[in-house]
Amino acid sequence: MHDQNSDSVNSKPARLREVAEAAGVSLITASRALSNPSLVSAATIARVQQAVELTGYIPNLLAGGLKSKRSLMVAGLVPAISVAQFLPTVQALTSALDDAGYQLILGQSGYDHAREGALLDTMMSRRPDGIVVTGLVHSPAARERLRRSGIPVVETWDLNDRPIDMLVGFSHQKVGEAVAEYFLSKGWKKLGIATGDDHRAMLRRKGFVATLGRDVPTAIVPAPSSMALGRLAFAELLDKEPGLQAVCCSSDTLAQGVQIEAQSRGLRIPQDLAICGFGGAEFAAHMQPSLTTVQIDGAEIGRLAVRLILQRCRGEKVEHPIIDVGFQIVERHSTVAPDPAHR
Repeated sequence: MHDQNSDSVNSKPARLREVAEAAGVSLITASRALSNPSLVSAATIARVQQAVELTGYIPNLLAGGLKSKRSLMVAGLVPAISVAQFLPTVQALTSALDDAGYQLILGQSGYDHAREGALLDTMMSRRPDGIVVTGLVHSPAARERLRRSGIPVVETWDLNDRPIDMLVGFSHQKVGEAVAEYFLSKGWKKLGIATGDDHRAMLRRKGFVATLGRDVPTAIVPAPSSMALGRLAFAELLDKEPGLQAVCCSSDTLAQGVQIEAQSRGLRIPQDLAICGFGGAEFAAHMQPSLTTVQIDGAEIGRLAVRLILQRCRGEKVEHPIIDVGFQIVERHSTVAPDPAHR
């Protein structure tokens, strides 16, 4: 009996020769139209592209990459794609790489160092033209394997004077110090911290506490943080310090949960409780009241990471392999009550 699906299941993928025949061009012209379009006319490119769609041809980028020593692929590693603060970086990476003819392949570590190492090994085995990591790679073994691979690596969203290769980020400890100084300038005494348990968030807590010169009540939640975890964190903080005046949060999402929980308990923001987030998420400006946050230019981090990788791919010397993009505290109504005359 003939299986109606057997033809589609067993059919062979279209070859470049079939594309050339469908387009009415030579094999080498079809190859140039797909791999080096600057060598052929726009009309020829259009005919070849139409033939590609007609035949269902999928270019073998691996074979082409072996000849050119380029995969035209950059691997990106993020803790979790759901974290709002990382989205501008991912979007900028995707856009800037696409403009240069590269594609971004993304992996999620889930804030798990063991999983991060396994993902990096898989990425290296595919021989990408570059690897972009959110944060620092903490495993000494993984760092050494990346160095030996010869693949351009950009660590991001953190700062270190000894990166694996290149780095675009900022100091989390300085963020914590700056937020503490901001809180002190407001005269608040009863402070709390709602934070994720990841390394970068704990660095910010360290800077905050060091600047205060004393410890403060802290609610630690598993990363990635969420609005629900923010509500739980604030409830925990109130148990520890019923007279809280201000809360420093490790993410805008966590701060959103803190604010909702506070309002559900009848607290006014910021008159009864001031709140500061981190990350500069787009929604922070549209909360009611709007959320004070530590703004990070995540898109610029992505663009700079691509620039460094492309420089290395072109064989150019990278003059500044470590770039500190800094940060700024964007003050909004969650820490400063609006002037009644301008409401």
